[in-house]
Amino acid sequence: MTAPLTDVGAIVVAAGRSTRMGGVDKTFAPILGLPLIAHTLGRLESSPRISQIVLVLAEDSVERGQELVRRQNYRKVAQVCAGGQRRQDSVRNGLEQLAPCGWVIVHDGARPCFDEAMLQRGLDAAAECGSAVAGVPVKDTIKLVSDEQMVSDTPDRSLLWAAQTPQVFRYGLLLETHRTHAGDVTDDAAMVEAQGHPVKMFLGAYENIKVTTAGDLIIAEAFLKASSTT
Repeated sequence: MTAPLTDVGAIVVAAGRSTRMGGVDKTFAPILGLPLIAHTLGRLESSPRISQIVLVLAEDSVERGQELVRRQNYRKVAQVCAGGQRRQDSVRNGLEQLAPCGWVIVHDGARPCFDEAMLQRGLDAAAECGSAVAGVPVKDTIKLVSDEQMVSDTPDRSLLWAAQTPQVFRYGLLLETHRTHAGDVTDDAAMVEAQGHPVKMFLGAYENIKVTTAGDLIIAEAFLKASSTT
C-alpha cells in the first residue's frame, strides 16, 4: 500500500566518532540535565508532523541509545540501529529500518536547536520539488584557495548558503537514490543533486548549530536555555 504523502518519518543520524570532542562522546554529553541526543529526539517526538523516528548510532552506543529511549518513553522512536562507515551508509541503514512513508526528514543528532517552524518550512519547500535542505546565507566573504593556500577566486557571497539539517525528501526518492548512488557525498542533498534531481533551499537558523567541539556544547546550551524561556 502506498504511504500517504502527509506521513512523515525522521532519521536522526548520530553515528560519528566525536573525534574533535577531546575524547567526549558528544551524542550523550550532558546539556541542561539531559544527553545532547535527548534534546534532538524530544523535539521530534513532540512534533505533530512526525509519525516515526529511527535513531542511528555508533555500534557500541546502540544499547545506550535503546536505554535512553526506554527511560524517556519516546513512543515515536521505532528503531535504534547501528550506523555504517560513512554518513551516507548510516542514513541508508536508517532508511532500511524506517517504515514506508510519504516524506522523510534526515537530521543530525548533534543539532538540537531546531524548532517546529523550521520543520514546517522544510516540508513546505520539499513539496515544491521533492527535496529540500535547510541553510543560512553566509555572513563572511568566502575565498577559494589552492593547495598552496593561494586565493584563486572570491565567489559572490549573495549566492552562498551554508547547508544544515533538517533535510526533507520524498521517501521513495531518497531510498532509490541511496540504493543507486555509490560515490562519496557530504550530505543527502548532495546525493540527490548528483542524480539530477532539483533541491530547494529553505531558511534554517544561525542558532541551528551542529555540536562538533567542546565549545559548541556551551553555545548549544545557551540557545536551548533561551528557547525554553520564550
